[in-house]
Amino acid sequence: MLKILIVEDEPLLATTLKHLIELNPRFQVTSIADDLATALEAVEERRPDLALIDLQLARGSTGFSVAVKLNELGIACLFTTGKAPPFAMPDLALGCLAKPYSEEDVVRALKAAEDKLRGRERLRPSLPENLRIYNPADQAADGGDEEPVLDPDAYAARRSIRTRLTRWLAA
Repeated sequence: MLKILIVEDEPLLATTLKHLIELNPRFQVTSIADDLATALEAVEERRPDLALIDLQLARGSTGFSVAVKLNELGIACLFTTGKAPPFAMPDLALGCLAKPYSEEDVVRALKAAEDKLRGRERLRPSLPENLRIYNPADQAADGGDEEPVLDPDAYAARRSIRTRLTRWLAA
């Protein structure tokens, strides 16, 4: 069973997403959080395997800061957002599922994320069109100035990611 944390600041969307996820008995939502602080509290109470993270969160938090902290704790992340970053961030997340998404999109995205988490070399062939799975090679292709770092302790120190995020958020 894949245990999932939802980090979403829109309560109705978070509850809907929880119900969509739990229609499949292979997936279970551990908690719903709406910012960095509540996400960290939720992880302390019940550790997930995967976090679905919106990029714009409550009380000035961003999904990027949540992903950095969760990665430091060894928890994989998948962004779920209406404004997907135009570049890959394999050192922060497995990928990005763009809103709006359907129940089928969510299930297929979770199966693809599970494949990556379980170390399956080949992902299931039917990925939703609004899902981008990040590969370490994507970062170099997207203009990253360094080789991808897969060490969770190095995520927060990545200058190339920080620079690209700053430029993207300012646009």
